[in-house]
Amino acid sequence: MRKSIRRLKTKLPSTSLSIFSTTFTLVSCLCFPLVALAEEAEEITPNIIIFYIDDLGWQATPLNDVDKPTPYETPNLVKLAKSGMNFTQAYSPAPTCSPSRAAILTGQHPAKTRFTHVTLDNRKDAKKTERLIPPYLEGQLDRNHLTIADALKANGYRTGHSGKWHIGLSSASYGFDFVNEDRGIHRSVPDRTKGFATAEDPKHPLSKEKFPPFSEKKPEGISYPYDEVTESAIKFIAESGDQPFFLNLCHWMVHWPAMTRNGELLEYYCDKLGQPFPPKPGDMSLPGQQNPYFAAMVTSVDWSLGRVVDFLERTDDPRSPGKKLYETTYIFFSSDNGGATRHGKETLSDNSPLKYGKTHAEEGGVRVPMVIAGPTVPAGTQFDGMINQLDFFPTFLVLTDTEISAEDEAKLSGLDITPVLKGKSTQVLDQNGKEREFLFWHYPHGGKDSMKSAIRSKDFKLYKRYFTNDYELYRLYQDGQRNDFEETYDLAKNPKYSLIVDRLSGLLDQALVANHAELPYLNPNYAGKKKPVAKLGDASFKKSSRKAQLAIQPSGPMIREAVVIYCDAPSVGKKKNKRGSKDPVTAEFIPGMRLPAKVSKNGSSVSAVIPANIAGYCFMLIDENGFMQFSDVAAAK
Repeated sequence: MRKSIRRLKTKLPSTSLSIFSTTFTLVSCLCFPLVALAEEAEEITPNIIIFYIDDLGWQATPLNDVDKPTPYETPNLVKLAKSGMNFTQAYSPAPTCSPSRAAILTGQHPAKTRFTHVTLDNRKDAKKTERLIPPYLEGQLDRNHLTIADALKANGYRTGHSGKWHIGLSSASYGFDFVNEDRGIHRSVPDRTKGFATAEDPKHPLSKEKFPPFSEKKPEGISYPYDEVTESAIKFIAESGDQPFFLNLCHWMVHWPAMTRNGELLEYYCDKLGQPFPPKPGDMSLPGQQNPYFAAMVTSVDWSLGRVVDFLERTDDPRSPGKKLYETTYIFFSSDNGGATRHGKETLSDNSPLKYGKTHAEEGGVRVPMVIAGPTVPAGTQFDGMINQLDFFPTFLVLTDTEISAEDEAKLSGLDITPVLKGKSTQVLDQNGKEREFLFWHYPHGGKDSMKSAIRSKDFKLYKRYFTNDYELYRLYQDGQRNDFEETYDLAKNPKYSLIVDRLSGLLDQALVANHAELPYLNPNYAGKKKPVAKLGDASFKKSSRKAQLAIQPSGPMIREAVVIYCDAPSVGKKKNKRGSKDPVTAEFIPGMRLPAKVSKNGSSVSAVIPANIAGYCFMLIDENGFMQFSDVAAAK
């Protein structure tokens, strides 16, 4: 069941409640001659659009080109930046998809919600070569969290989601009225070198209208295939009528598979990159940003942005006579994580000079493009301070004059950036007027190169490595200028920087504790383990009381902590939820949930009462030596 929404006066998060605090400078003219327009715009209840791309790296657009310019063309994003504000040091809440999406919707750090990766409801045994294993993640985002859709809906907004969801169940279970989770034009094809869309294509007909890019071959531009993600978003806007709307538009691109249904666009990039068209079958292996399929996906999502903006510019706002929807709408453009660079043997793109990419807390994995445009945003401006997508939720509350309960407000992890968006501040400040001090990330997943927590404060970024139990320290900037974007020179063991290591590691540990972050566990299957692992004994289930119990053999370590995980019946196996269901799940207890189990005083047994509608269960157990393991799934009968 979803929690009820209590509405109280909205305030900015205080320092003690925020996981963050930092900032630098607003570049461009703060004395922008739009004061009267901004004051007038404040009287309008604005519409909000999140335009979210999957795996679009910081160096995959011309906005923040460093060193070698990108060949990918995004004219509509560049146009949006000219009408709004570009954020050069914007970050995603996590280096992978699901946690960033959940963090935007809840306004809470992935560590706090324990939703830190995409491996939902994964109970597979770890490899014998891995000393550490990641925490268990529930099968869906906890429905008790207040979402921004819930909050805006209670304030009279119509809420819509179009495109990728990927946080469990469907968007209908998290406050959205309008639901369309179709993949659009991003679908696998048997052979990506041929079979492109045509004007007569039954599902993806080419447009009659022509769009960029322009070339000698196509001086009038090219056609684009019909895209359900884009068109359903426009339909939602059109049907909102005189009701303010919140649209969560999330593309499946530029995620793998690297492909396009637009033959003209692929040919354009093959010509631009000096490659044959159609490309030869097989993996694209040229280094850097030379994959024409990936390039076509980047320009395709840019075309989608242009379609949406064009509709807003042409359509009257029925709530504001004389104004177009574009004049009353805020657009928040960004990506769920840094760019993916490889898939198997295929080279997708390159985040250089940033280090690594998706699935890493390094700059290449969490630094993302971000542009915000809207009624009060000074045109053609740039902000060089640290921004995190966790700032969206509190900012939306202020922009829309939406009120939530004090309890829910206290859970928010970001800061309101409205003063920055209105050109009234050159820093991100907390409620006490103090400059943001740091951002942090928690990613207890993957191998030794990725299982890390990280913190960024001013010029420095520090990493806590769980496999080696030590730190890395890099100086990204020096006196506001680029220094070591590549994160090449580790300063952690340099005595000159020992105080910085102590300070940042202390702040990071405090943030992890304050957010109840779940750390990696020891792997019971690790071949090199030196301590014993708890041995599971007999299991039982009493039908009358629905009490499940599991004994622990006395010959090994006892259990210090346990949770019960609700499952489908073991004979049935794991059921897949139907993507895009328009009906919210209303049952209080569902498979994929985890709840605390009772551990006996001496740790020799664990127990839990299983709800009547749950057909199966298992226990997740952490023993005295820190090993984590799962019991077998048992039937609740």
